[in-house]
Amino acid sequence: MKALCWHGKGDIRCDSVPDPKIEDGRDVIVKVTACAICGSDLHLMDGYIPFMEKGDILGHEFMGEVVDVGRANKKLKVGDRVVVPFTICCGECPQCLRGNWSVCERTNRNADNAIKAFGYQTAGLFGYSHLTGAFAGGQAEYVRVPYADVSPIVIPNGIPDEQALFLGDIFPTGWMAAANCEIEPTDIVAVWGCGPVGQFCIKSAFMQGAARVIAIDNVQERLALAQLAGAEIINFDEIDGTIPDRIKDITHGHGADKCIDAVGAESHATASFDAVIDKVKAATLLGTDRPHALRTAIMACRPGGIVSVPGVYGGFLDKIPFGAAMNKGLTIRTGQTHVNRYSLDLLRRIEEGEIDPSFVITHRATLEDGPELYETFRDKKDNCIKVVLTP
Repeated sequence: MKALCWHGKGDIRCDSVPDPKIEDGRDVIVKVTACAICGSDLHLMDGYIPFMEKGDILGHEFMGEVVDVGRANKKLKVGDRVVVPFTICCGECPQCLRGNWSVCERTNRNADNAIKAFGYQTAGLFGYSHLTGAFAGGQAEYVRVPYADVSPIVIPNGIPDEQALFLGDIFPTGWMAAANCEIEPTDIVAVWGCGPVGQFCIKSAFMQGAARVIAIDNVQERLALAQLAGAEIINFDEIDGTIPDRIKDITHGHGADKCIDAVGAESHATASFDAVIDKVKAATLLGTDRPHALRTAIMACRPGGIVSVPGVYGGFLDKIPFGAAMNKGLTIRTGQTHVNRYSLDLLRRIEEGEIDPSFVITHRATLEDGPELYETFRDKKDNCIKVVLTP
């Protein structure tokens, strides 16, 4: 079959690889009908996530048709349309039973790597390095889905792929980021990053009752989409002074009650000294992540507020203003998304017409075009916000 594979930093190829097979009775094989390139895939492309190996199949945002079912799997049948969450969950461990799906205690086949990096093992993830189990990803024609009697979401035939696809990652990621903010009707919510996750953070914040949402980025097309959703926008390349000061200006001194960092490890801010130092450290292997957005979110958040961090970080962060977080009494909430905690509710909202998640798609292509589209997405060329691929 065809699949997008990692061959080194900046080197993504469409390869011919062996077809997957049933390995366990709970498995299914899914014929992929749609998959997407996620912002966190770029962290793999750019070498920010460790334990990648040449030939690893990428992709953790995909859906398709079940074409083979293991004998022990009683949930799914051949012909079912499913969205497969990026987290692989056993459904039986204490964390799964609490609904903490992304920290399942059993599915990471390379638990020792995770323990070294994080202190404890976390869930297995599709297409996301040998740190999270070395499971083949979904940017392929077929995928083996382990523990498939737990996470996959059966999709009614009346919902198109492009509306359902993002239930596997970015829609619930944006929703959880907003839910972590405990939004109240008078809240002003500031969102750093207007990429795909940031767009769903904005939509989710409004759906959960925010009074105002302020979106921060420097890509005009992304800011325009945020504005279309009702957000007030700040282009950080076009302001005098700091982002926290600008937020205070447009809120008459109030500031942001809740802040969301939807940027993560690869902040592209260039005007501030700390961002320049981050980039130099990362380029010279003296640092791992570039957390400028997180620093700014902490400084911008009002006392007693919440900083929610759906943006992915992979290593050690420095110069974090933790003194500001402590003295302002901030709550910081983060984590990989517990997709199945939210998926059925979000599917209902799609069915009822409350939201059409396909609004974020700007590029459609085939797997063969995938390597080129990775670069287009990374470099924000051709007004690129979200790429959907079909095998």
